[in-house]
Amino acid sequence: MKRVFVLLLLLISAVATAGTDMPKDSTYQLKVELTDQAGHTWPLSSRSGRVQLVSMFYTSCTMVCPMIVDTMQITDNALDEPSRARMDMLLVSFDPARDSVDALRQYAERRKLHAPAWTLARVSAQDARQLAALLGLQYRQLPGGDFNHSSELILLDAEGRLIARTSIIGRADPEFVAAVRKATAGP
Repeated sequence: MKRVFVLLLLLISAVATAGTDMPKDSTYQLKVELTDQAGHTWPLSSRSGRVQLVSMFYTSCTMVCPMIVDTMQITDNALDEPSRARMDMLLVSFDPARDSVDALRQYAERRKLHAPAWTLARVSAQDARQLAALLGLQYRQLPGGDFNHSSELILLDAEGRLIARTSIIGRADPEFVAAVRKATAGP
């Protein structure tokens, strides 16, 4: 965990820009352009102001990624409606070669991941690598085109700071759900 934190601080300081009013440890310091399942492009920093439940995935995954999505849904369903309304889910693909806007849209439709609560996004290969490093996620493409990758959910506060993470997939992680509840509690 300490290594991830040091890497996070190094990356943030490398991409931070002068004059910003974002916290120095905000993931929103990273200058990344996301393109969502509707084809809209916007900076990662536009997520500011709302709690985010984030993970990375790829749409052709048949094993772990569906479980990541299921776990995000389980976590979301553990919240009351007001808390659920204060949080967004963001899935960012690390497979830009295959995860086109259309592939993201089809995946969202198939899994019933409705906007605006759910955003599935693609980034450039370089931006995927930087975002994954910043979030402390790892992945590598295998010769057949599939990926070995981390399977974690990450909770960002409204200013983009990493406040909790879990690697428990397939069921609710009580400690993580408690952190989400705390982050999404009243104004």
